[in-house]
Amino acid sequence: MNLATTTALFFVTAIAEIVGCFLPYLWIKEKAPAWVLIPAALSLSAFVWLLSLHPTASGRVYAAYGGVYVATAISWLWIVDGVRPTNSDLLGSVVALAGMFIIIIGARS
Repeated sequence: MNLATTTALFFVTAIAEIVGCFLPYLWIKEKAPAWVLIPAALSLSAFVWLLSLHPTASGRVYAAYGGVYVATAISWLWIVDGVRPTNSDLLGSVVALAGMFIIIIGARS
């Protein structure tokens, strides 16, 4: 799997995880209807399945995925929550993504 495909798969995986956690949050905190738990469960199931598609050791996948998750969560903060990220949010995302790339590139050599 090439670097672009791996990275794209990580971003799709992060969205599946965030949606799977955000919907129960809406149910608990915002009093959304209970049916939102069904797509939440489906989204979390997709998250687990997507992580299994990576051809390397699971621990390395989880570690690299963490960097993408941080950047995706900060994007979610801005796009969905309507909160503009701070400079430290953006810097932290860049550092986390750099860590992900170091892990992925190192695994290929």
